[in-house]
Amino acid sequence: MSENASLVTAPKPESPLASDGPSIDEEPSITGVHGTIAHFEMAYDPAKGEVLRFGPPSRQLWPGYVYLALTVAAAATVGSAYVLGPMTRIGIWVLEGDRDRPFPAFVLAFVLLVSGIGTVWRARLRGVVVHPEGLEARYLMALGVPRIRKWTWAQIDRFVLDREGVMLELWNGEYERLPEVAGQDRLNAALASVATARKKEVTVLTGSG
Repeated sequence: MSENASLVTAPKPESPLASDGPSIDEEPSITGVHGTIAHFEMAYDPAKGEVLRFGPPSRQLWPGYVYLALTVAAAATVGSAYVLGPMTRIGIWVLEGDRDRPFPAFVLAFVLLVSGIGTVWRARLRGVVVHPEGLEARYLMALGVPRIRKWTWAQIDRFVLDREGVMLELWNGEYERLPEVAGQDRLNAALASVATARKKEVTVLTGSG
């Protein structure tokens, strides 16, 4: 959250959410740092059983994709050596070199390829899932260890929203920041709809100018 941000607390609604969701004009909005207004344009009704999944932003995925591309290139190079045979330069380098290696080149290439796929898979574990019963946050800790936190709507007292992320104020006074996701505005809109439906407090952070 920005240190220069100011707090705007949206009052709790006086009536429950209608079955077709609130209109756009009735929903909270975010004022960006340049003074532009972005209304929440997405109404989410958890009673309908819809599940929304938000993955990590692309900047958290690109390093894994780059590494995967390198491992694919290495596997393709080794594979071409076995196809072309020992009479080519690449064949001599791979096949003849296997005599002095503790493991054949194709084994090393396979291990690299699997590690590249695993890197992308772990990176995509991050994100937020919104479902009728509550929220699920998926983090990636040190050494690629996944961590999953779950909360029911009853455990959440307040949503703190801005364009950079979401923070939850829990029933026991603790705060939990959700991981960054792609489509942050859509996540904010969904949580604003939940707050309206369940009469929970929403605090929208606005830039100072």
